[in-house]
Amino acid sequence: MSATTTVATPPSRVGARRRRWLLEVGWKYLVALVILFYAMFPLLYVVSAALNPRGSLAASNQLFGVFDLANFASLSGTSYWTWYGNTLIVSGASAVGAVLMGAAAAYAFSRFRFRGRRPGLTALLIIQMFPQALAFVAIFLMLLALGEVFPALGLNSKIALICVYLGGALGVNTFLMYGFFNTIPMELDESAKIDGATHAQVFWRIIMPLVTPILAVVALLAFIASFGDYIISKIVLVSQDNWTLAVGMYQWVSNQLASNWGLFAAGAVLAAIPVLALFLGLQRYIIGGLTAGSVKG
Repeated sequence: MSATTTVATPPSRVGARRRRWLLEVGWKYLVALVILFYAMFPLLYVVSAALNPRGSLAASNQLFGVFDLANFASLSGTSYWTWYGNTLIVSGASAVGAVLMGAAAAYAFSRFRFRGRRPGLTALLIIQMFPQALAFVAIFLMLLALGEVFPALGLNSKIALICVYLGGALGVNTFLMYGFFNTIPMELDESAKIDGATHAQVFWRIIMPLVTPILAVVALLAFIASFGDYIISKIVLVSQDNWTLAVGMYQWVSNQLASNWGLFAAGAVLAAIPVLALFLGLQRYIIGGLTAGSVKG
């Protein structure tokens, strides 16, 4: 007969294993918890303020102390939904235009060899170093002059605002797509041309389906940038009916004596829905779109 004996692990060895786990792995969980709290607390605070009908941030120090949808109901008595529609129109058109213009420019720089190609790329690189907000005086004067000839491209025009967004993001989008287009083998273009395909057919039927990840990334970035912009929107859009959410909602909290932070928080929560939905819908493209064109091969 043989007896099975269990050897107990000495307490000193168990303690050493725990210390080793804390030093190698455990501290990562602590850092992750701190980062998670840092990222989630402002969001929870905004939601708590949106559910507090008192309308002040001081009354929202106790998270979710009050649960009331009065702020959301009060949005219907304002121009909020008009601003919401204007924002979706401007952001959606800017995203679509940024994808089309950036893809066309990147395809030309990637596939064609023409005079001025390298100076053009260098010029785009230099221009994109300067933020668009630095040119708000020039944008105002330019739209003021254009409005006298073409009212649709002047001040207080959503079309003019879309054009400003498209021009400001063209350099960044072109460079972002240019690296991705270079990863598509030229042999695909040559094979299609041998079969009788034109440049337009190669672009739309072969190249565009293969670069879907970078198109999704550019669309997402353009949508978010135009959705939350305030400075350019405030300069271009004058009348209240044409305001976007960033411009309109700012008026609720610009007066310190009559600020309604509860209404502002409720509008911010609803405004986050399109961005969140678009991000979740394009999430599977984001990683590939941002990294595939970053390595030259």
